[in-house]
Amino acid sequence: MSNPETPEAGDSVQNPLGQIQAWLSRTATILSGTAVPESNYDPARHGTLARFTGLEGWEELERYWLNAPFAFVSINRDPETDEKRYQVVEPSLTDFESELLDRLYEDIRGPLIYRESVDTDPEQALREELYDRLEEYGVVIEAETFYRLFYYLYRSFQGYGRIDPLMHDPAIEDISCDGSDLPIFVYHDEYTDIETNIAFEEQELNNFVIQLAQRSGRHVSISDPVVSTTLPDGSRIELALGEEVTPRGSAFTIRKYADEPFTPIDLLNFGTFSLEMLAYLWLAIESNKSLIFAGGTAAGKTTSMNALAMFIPPRSKVLTIEDTRELSLYHDNWLSSVTRERLDDSDITMYDLLRSALRHRPEYIIVGEVRGEEAITLFQAMNTGHTTFSTMHADSVQTVINRLENEPINVPRPMVQSLDILCVQVLARSGEERVRRAKTLAEIEGIDQRTGELDYSTTYAWEATRDTFQERNSELVDEIREERGWSQSELLTEINDRKRFLTFLQDRGVTDYRRFTAMVNKYYADKARVMERIGSTESA
Repeated sequence: MSNPETPEAGDSVQNPLGQIQAWLSRTATILSGTAVPESNYDPARHGTLARFTGLEGWEELERYWLNAPFAFVSINRDPETDEKRYQVVEPSLTDFESELLDRLYEDIRGPLIYRESVDTDPEQALREELYDRLEEYGVVIEAETFYRLFYYLYRSFQGYGRIDPLMHDPAIEDISCDGSDLPIFVYHDEYTDIETNIAFEEQELNNFVIQLAQRSGRHVSISDPVVSTTLPDGSRIELALGEEVTPRGSAFTIRKYADEPFTPIDLLNFGTFSLEMLAYLWLAIESNKSLIFAGGTAAGKTTSMNALAMFIPPRSKVLTIEDTRELSLYHDNWLSSVTRERLDDSDITMYDLLRSALRHRPEYIIVGEVRGEEAITLFQAMNTGHTTFSTMHADSVQTVINRLENEPINVPRPMVQSLDILCVQVLARSGEERVRRAKTLAEIEGIDQRTGELDYSTTYAWEATRDTFQERNSELVDEIREERGWSQSELLTEINDRKRFLTFLQDRGVTDYRRFTAMVNKYYADKARVMERIGSTESA
């Protein structure tokens, strides 16, 4: 018997037990006493909902469920060109089923919109409406037909239409549509940029872009064709309607929101940071040092900032400010705020939110990205004792400094020196893999009295040839030692204890952000007890 978690190659797709049985049990009650046969769906008896026998001349690398038991993906490779294809496989419909589905779309939409009970689960509501319409039509259908119809109706009314299977794949980071009648591309954790078998016709794509904007509470039109917003699940989306700004037709890019944010242990496992760097950053964050995370697109700036914010002491007041919701903290004393864009004069900008934030007396202010006038307020907050984290688009320490000091940001140099640490990240290649690495951790040392330039020193640097991190002396750590009244021996012991603690969590696979934060909080509350437990484990 094949792995129940994986669709079987060939004509049959195995039942992924728990996933399918839970869904079937909810649906079984509708299948009795109607035109729908009194029978639970069973792939072994009724056949499969989705079939795929492979692409001719292509080698199948793997297949896995996207939305069991309805849709799965088959990753294929062309042996001659080494090109890879992301093949989405969904239930196929007969001509009769397609005609029935078209009628159901029209007849079900209204009742769902004007349904009196708003407390009903959307899946249950759709199931009941589908059942009522089939009884009304008096058609006799097989069990698998019911499930196929349900899948496509749910995909349209509650899901994301053609791209719904892609939204179910946790391995996909980005979804890109460059125009009508063009294949959609995705960025896959394993296969990087890969073409899919999904494409939109022109009018279908226009309608879909408008629908995405409406689901996000925004308006897109030919007069206002470009919209940047957030989907209800938190995914960032860039929309372009028509051919005004995108000659090949409407387009969209979705940067998927991770339901479970990465932790420092994930960053350690990925090789983004070394153990020593995480212990250093933890000590700096606890000691109220301000950081900026810089890098290019998709370098992992926000991901790292969110993960490292889990080192913030548990009772500290944290305030986050973002254009689009990306940050997710498991922190009791956390106030989250998001900008608001309107067509009238009632916009609430990041600058407005940042000015308001200072009145809340936060200890830590986390800003999604600085790119304009809000940077002045951010650095004013640094200069008045607030600890701030933020991100910037820049590929080096010097580029960050240049951007901060020049148009359109224009932060005065004496204010820039209040920044403590700059972390520059890159999306690079290591062997045949694309990896995210903290290229540089630099400390801002102040203004050189002779040259008037801003001085900085590199504390950690990534060596690409060996994929390792080089450590250098840190004046900031000495500054923290003096602030805390530690001897050099006590400082080294503290850093070593934090490294042992992180290694302990890594060895036990603590990558859930709730568990990780809870363990960090225990360290803050009773370090001696935590280290005693770790010591007993190490000696076992």
